[in-house]
Amino acid sequence: MMVSQELKKTLWATADKLRSNMDAAEYKHIVLGLIFLKYVSDTFSERRSELRRKFTDPNDEYYLSDQVSLERELEDRDYYTEASVFWIPETARWESIRDNAKQPNLGRLIDDALFAIEAENPRLKNILDKRFARTELEPGRLGELVDLISKIGFEKGKSRDVLGEVYEYFLGQFANAEGKKGGQFYTPASIVKVIVEIIAPHKGKVYDPCCGSGGMFVQSEKFIESHGGRFGDISIYGQEGNPTTWRLVAMNLAIRGMDFNLGKEPADTFTRNQHPDLRADYIMANPPFNISDWWNEKLAWDARWEYGPPPVGNANYAWLSHILYHLKPSGLAGVVLANGSMSSNQSNEDVIRKEMIERDVVDCMVALPPQLFFNTQIPACLWFLTKDKRTNGRDRRGEILFIDARKLGRMETRVTRVFDEADVAKIATAYHAWRTDDETKEKYQNVPGFAYAAKKEEVKAHDYVLTPGRYVGAEEIEDDDETFAEKMQRLTVQLADQMQQSQAIDAEIRKQLAQVGFTL
Repeated sequence: MMVSQELKKTLWATADKLRSNMDAAEYKHIVLGLIFLKYVSDTFSERRSELRRKFTDPNDEYYLSDQVSLERELEDRDYYTEASVFWIPETARWESIRDNAKQPNLGRLIDDALFAIEAENPRLKNILDKRFARTELEPGRLGELVDLISKIGFEKGKSRDVLGEVYEYFLGQFANAEGKKGGQFYTPASIVKVIVEIIAPHKGKVYDPCCGSGGMFVQSEKFIESHGGRFGDISIYGQEGNPTTWRLVAMNLAIRGMDFNLGKEPADTFTRNQHPDLRADYIMANPPFNISDWWNEKLAWDARWEYGPPPVGNANYAWLSHILYHLKPSGLAGVVLANGSMSSNQSNEDVIRKEMIERDVVDCMVALPPQLFFNTQIPACLWFLTKDKRTNGRDRRGEILFIDARKLGRMETRVTRVFDEADVAKIATAYHAWRTDDETKEKYQNVPGFAYAAKKEEVKAHDYVLTPGRYVGAEEIEDDDETFAEKMQRLTVQLADQMQQSQAIDAEIRKQLAQVGFTL
């Protein structure tokens, strides 16, 4: 079910108004926490209503001949867990929160509800953010927020879809409101869609080593469902070092009924790898750009540095090496990095890049336009990696596809650019046509200024620099067979005609002004 954009905008505008002077970074945990509480309560209530129908239907296998025991059976948690529904204690159900929305101790009641839910559902242990009793919202505003969120999930049986969409929309709005800090937990939808459409994760293990709020996972499930797959065809593995963001991603996935493994705890991906033995079919990542303080001495001889030791002062190639280490031989990875990663020759990065190219693990490079991110103006690119170019399409050994997407997209606001669906499709179709796989029937051809399939020897001639602009060339200008003299003659006549029209308009304006007593 799609939630209308107007509904999401209205809900956001109201929620944002209630924020008053509270910092957006703090407020997001209040709002998103309440949306999650509403979700788990709604899904519990829907399951309860379903069970009531089953218990009273003589033709249903769940039918209870002893209707006196019906209420007792409705409180049997096994009926809920078998349907992958969280068990919600009576005092933690949304009705109880809503009925106490005007009470001065509402914050404490919500915290108690979250503690109770965690106690009854081990999968949610330490995930729910219990900060409502100490919130700095103005008096009465928390109750107003509860009243607002009570209105979400109007259509019976659709609350999961509605709340999931609202949660995702609010994540984006909070990231925008937080600006630079927002980019720490949120990857813009435009970039996520490009990566997912190229990776095409139909079935298997999906891994994100710096998963933020989980946008890559959510979009992967949407991709599968839109291509006729089944919900749950992918297994989700993630890692996130920031404890509050780790909670956000867990709630974002739980609110959609998705199973996931985020490791035992929030932890640094390099020093406390939560999935050391994982080999994934698909890896998608938007690591923080150019991290300088990532190194630890115990990483010196790490098995992940197969292509060479990454520089201690910049984590870009550490991320690439980590991702290749966890990728299955037939897998495909997509990574967002700063543009400098494509050409840097500092601190061994050029040596690692050369080794990756010589060993043929770079499949495709995409240059992105500016202003796609909330948090940085650093130009960015996409790396697509694979260990075996004989899989997932034709044999592409010795080739790299370069795509220059810097001219795509439109300015949605004064400071933010987005890709429309046609932009995403143009990039993804070029890749899949080049790969000659089942994702498109289009035939690949080089497009000057946009796409070029280069041989390894050409990349070597460019000193192993992977900047698409070096390979795609200039965009072809359509030849209209009109000589310069002919064009100038036509344009001169056109200009003279327009000037004459301008004079006529000017005269008419003067005439109209004179009639009301004004002259120029």
